[in-house]
Amino acid sequence: MRDLLILGMVVLGCLAALRRPWIGVMVWTWLSIMNPHRYAYGIAYDAPLAAMAAAATLLGLLMTKERASPFKGSPAVILCLFCVWMTISWLAGLSPEADYEQWSKVMKINFMIFIALSLLSTKQHTMALAWVCALSLGVLGAKGGVFTISTGGSGRVWGPPGSFIADNNEFALALIMSIPLLRFLQLQVKDALVRHTLTLMMLLCAAAALGTQSRGALIAISAMSVFLWWRGKSKAVMGVMIVCVAIGLLTFMPETWFDRMNTIGEYQQDDSAMGRFSAWWNAWGIALHYPLGVGFNAARAELFALYSPYFQTTGSVHAAHSIYFQVLGNHGFIGLFIFLALWIVTWRMAARLRKSAKGVPEAAWCVDLANLCQVSLVGYLCGGAFLSLSYFDLPYNVMVLLVLAHQWVKREAWKTEPVYNGRMHNLLGLAPRLAKGAP
Repeated sequence: MRDLLILGMVVLGCLAALRRPWIGVMVWTWLSIMNPHRYAYGIAYDAPLAAMAAAATLLGLLMTKERASPFKGSPAVILCLFCVWMTISWLAGLSPEADYEQWSKVMKINFMIFIALSLLSTKQHTMALAWVCALSLGVLGAKGGVFTISTGGSGRVWGPPGSFIADNNEFALALIMSIPLLRFLQLQVKDALVRHTLTLMMLLCAAAALGTQSRGALIAISAMSVFLWWRGKSKAVMGVMIVCVAIGLLTFMPETWFDRMNTIGEYQQDDSAMGRFSAWWNAWGIALHYPLGVGFNAARAELFALYSPYFQTTGSVHAAHSIYFQVLGNHGFIGLFIFLALWIVTWRMAARLRKSAKGVPEAAWCVDLANLCQVSLVGYLCGGAFLSLSYFDLPYNVMVLLVLAHQWVKREAWKTEPVYNGRMHNLLGLAPRLAKGAP
């Protein structure tokens, strides 16, 4: 039954995408982030659902007139440059044939990011993408949060099998990044039941993130909370709320959880932490000796033997467990420079969006989006320092949201787009906050 439901939803979405290809972008995003087919047990598990969604979207793209250049801002240009450099690094790497599958996977994700930038433009599109991204993880987080609370934190929460976020650490960071997006949606909707549901979902996502027992997640959510407090207008109230939520969630966690978190300060005795240091030394050595990088696999024993001072004693090979050292080891200093530039210009675009939309009633949602996307990026950039999620979709979708909103404000789209005031539009956050000020 579950397989038929998933297949039916994908087929309907693909058919709709032939006429409205932006719907295909939503189907692809849902499949790519949530991986619902990985929770099935039959034909849907290995069915090429993402390929179906991509094919239907591309067919719709060829037939529609509602498409534009994807290069709508500097983040898109830098992402294109990053793709070019990753391809050069892959071709010049140590084993292009063995790395082809990973290169193909990364390029498909980025290709669909450009398709999204080409097809999406309106407030309806932007809100739809925000809902898909937030709920794709919010639903999984709610499930994981219930599991964490019901087991007293004794069980560990894992992500969708066979996905970028299957590991507990990566899944935790994805959940943390989704919380600000859920908060953004909560600010837009007017229905009390939906607002309360989103509040509960945010709390359960936080509980699930703690339930992964990821130390990187604790760092990410702490950094995000501090940034949210710093940005808040009423710091005293915000501080009390954050402390109360933290205490409430931590009361469910067992002593073993606290023991694991305490190892952050005792990294010298922690094999996992020392494995990270070994991988980081390896990445640094690779970047110094391979200007073009070595491709998508830097976790090679022969490289560790050359560049890691810990390899002789441990004899173990580790993944980078850091978005920065992962890119550094895979694509060299130039690749890391481009990667960092991408997030710097994305951050600055959010700052410009907040400034340009301030004081415009119709664009109040853009101010919320800019603020909370920056909160999400703080979680990614801080937590990502200890996790290998350089190529995961969600941060790039956050970039797309900011680019779309920035373009929407730049062309003053509220003067030409329809005003939404119906109940369904209120539920989805499409209705303007101040209907009287709308054209």
